[in-house]
Amino acid sequence: MKTRKSFVKRFKITKTGKVLRRATGQNHFRAKQTGKQRRKGRKWIAVSLPTANKIKKLIGKI
Repeated sequence: MKTRKSFVKRFKITKTGKVLRRATGQNHFRAKQTGKQRRKGRKWIAVSLPTANKIKKLIGKI
């Protein structure tokens, strides 16, 4: 199966096998957000296990 390039660009896989994604809601309309929300949005967030398995399959890591 070919690697889905869009998934490779959007997700990171750690050495331990966790799948990370960026926080949502960070592209526009940020003036409404508090500073705390903006800082939280810069971090990578772990994806749930069932979703992570699907993403790994599409990336080609399983």
